[in-house]
Amino acid sequence: RFKNTVIIIMGRKGLSHEEKRQKVMEIFYEKKDFFQLKELERIAPKEKGVIAQSVKDIVQSLVDDGLVDTDKIGTCIYFWAFPSKASITRTNKIEKLENSLKDVESKMEICKKEIKNLKIGREDTSEREAILERLSQVQSERNDLESQLHKSEGCHPDLIKKYKEEAQVALDAANRWTDNIFAIKSWCKKRFFIDESTLNKQFNIPEDLDYL
Repeated sequence: RFKNTVIIIMGRKGLSHEEKRQKVMEIFYEKKDFFQLKELERIAPKEKGVIAQSVKDIVQSLVDDGLVDTDKIGTCIYFWAFPSKASITRTNKIEKLENSLKDVESKMEICKKEIKNLKIGREDTSEREAILERLSQVQSERNDLESQLHKSEGCHPDLIKKYKEEAQVALDAANRWTDNIFAIKSWCKKRFFIDESTLNKQFNIPEDLDYL
């Protein structure tokens, strides 16, 4: 019995940081809704195998990377993520990497021309060695950028397609929330005789709140 328990424990494999990020993003994309942190901490362990204690840091890292949006409504902080934004963020990252790669390739060409213009043959001089070292560094930087670009371009192509297809669905979800807020505001104004400006101020509702 003890032996079987040990085998089960050893067979468990924890999720990496990136895997946890992907699992949390799946919650947003699959449910297409807005969440408080405590809701995510309850859902993530049950549905995605992400321990509750790590959810806060994971969500913050996604917010920092621009993949998840957040805002305070009244006294509550909500988090949400639209598939279309993730697609735009990834596209911008790829474009940035491509531009960096072009810059590095330009530096490489300059280094090669400098080596050729020395006309020293194979004699070792401090100037030649410095240029060769610089070329080696630039080549290393180029390889690193190509690796990052390859990962970004090949990252879940089917998911990127899905992002675009679900963009309208996510937009509808946001508008449903807006519709609910308007309905609640209307009820409060009639029930408590509060003017709209006071109501907005009391619950931190933007004056220009409107459908997307």
